[in-house]
Amino acid sequence: MRARRRTGTRTVVTGVIGADCHIVGNRILQMALEEAGFTVVPLGIMVAQEEFVKAAIETNADAILVSSLYGQGELDCQGLRDKFEEAGLGRIHLVVGGNLVVGKQEWAEVERRFLAMGFDRAYPPGIDLRRVIEELRRDLGGPARDG
Repeated sequence: MRARRRTGTRTVVTGVIGADCHIVGNRILQMALEEAGFTVVPLGIMVAQEEFVKAAIETNADAILVSSLYGQGELDCQGLRDKFEEAGLGRIHLVVGGNLVVGKQEWAEVERRFLAMGFDRAYPPGIDLRRVIEELRRDLGGPARDG
């Protein structure tokens, strides 16, 4: 993997799922997470579900943050929780964000579908990354940094 775990930090795996090649938002997320003290393992673009699982195992990740911007996230994310369960990582923290569906749909309904798929959090496009980081810290049981 491309990131070394810093002592006392939380490790998160990030990546853009499926055939999506939009990387800018994911890079901004990576920088914000690193600034907040997380160890980030960036998988890049066009990441298969199996690559997320492999990275989680290899890095002993605390969370997986999946991005999608091209509108096919709902299709690409189906069965992801099952893959983690099959690998013995059934309760790893799963977060998804971005433009996850085709067309304009009510966000509350989109969020409900992703939570039903086994994601712990789902975020719409344009979410304030400070909120994502604050909720990630809380969900994982504390700050990313020592102290």
